[in-house]
Amino acid sequence: MENEDKKLTQAPETELSEAEAAEMRVVTETEATEAAEVKAETENLSERVKVLSPAQLVLKRFFRSKLSVIGLVTLLVLYLVCFIGPLFSDMSYDTVDLNGPVEAQQTVITYEVDGVEYTMYDVTYTESGINKSAYPSAQHWLGTDENGRDVLIRVLYGGQISLTIGLVVVFLSTFIGVILGGIAGYFGKWVDQIIMRIVDIFYCIPQMPVLLICSAILGAYEVNGFARIYWLCLVLVFFGWAGTARMVRGQILTLREQEFMLAERSMGVPVWRKIFLHLIPNVLPLLIVEMTLGLGGIILTESTLSYLGLGVPIPFATWGNIIQALRDFTMLQYHFHIWGPPGICIMLAVLSFNFVGDGLRDAFDPKMKK
Repeated sequence: MENEDKKLTQAPETELSEAEAAEMRVVTETEATEAAEVKAETENLSERVKVLSPAQLVLKRFFRSKLSVIGLVTLLVLYLVCFIGPLFSDMSYDTVDLNGPVEAQQTVITYEVDGVEYTMYDVTYTESGINKSAYPSAQHWLGTDENGRDVLIRVLYGGQISLTIGLVVVFLSTFIGVILGGIAGYFGKWVDQIIMRIVDIFYCIPQMPVLLICSAILGAYEVNGFARIYWLCLVLVFFGWAGTARMVRGQILTLREQEFMLAERSMGVPVWRKIFLHLIPNVLPLLIVEMTLGLGGIILTESTLSYLGLGVPIPFATWGNIIQALRDFTMLQYHFHIWGPPGICIMLAVLSFNFVGDGLRDAFDPKMKK
């Protein structure tokens, strides 16, 4: 009897367990169906919505600005034309056109015979030799300068030197500023005090008068040719690193207290790795913007010194020393083809670098959500 009672009591439990199992199977199948639907929707969403990386997001913001795109295209055209254009010509920046125009000199001779006065004209044709200040022609698209050199070729070679000087000076000054600013911001204390007081001294020095003095000293010691170009770059770098150092130092003072830097300290990461592999990359967007905006200023400085005769020496061509023709009022009034093209190139280069710098600044700004 007891066994039969146990069987009777166990039967309902078995039936209940089977019902629960069936219900669980239904629930499992429902969940699987819902999961499949969610997965399908996610896949469809991923196909419809493109996830952008930080670099792609920056590029999208940059190319959204029309002025930035115009500036970038203008710079590309300037670099390509200046560096590739001279390859298609057999003339150099110091080639003089000796096929000058034929000049006629007329001499008037008056004499009298039997009371009758006669006038005779003696015309002599001579070759002038140098084709000076010629107007644009098929042979010289922008004419020639006062020394008979092709203006277009000199503008192209001048663009090579002016744009190269800008790039070299900006990269070297940024390199020095990043190193000194990174060391000052990370170590702080007396190291920061020494470096920042040096930066303050450089900020107090009037840059343009000192550049004029340095250029005059180079001229007094007859430093010419490429040596003068190198010295000019070094002088510009010497006065150009202070602003970058101060900016990097301020950014690193903020970043060194972040959680990822505390984790690296606990892991025993070397100092140089923390500075140059973790801190500096976080400052890189601001460095790119500052370098781009600084290029225009360097080109203007070099052009000013060259115009004053204290920059790159003649016969080397830069946009600045080509504009020296403006010192002659006749050139200013009648020969726009000599000084106009280099002036337009300077304007386009500086404006383009500023447009690109503004576009990069907006693109790297995390507040720009649109």
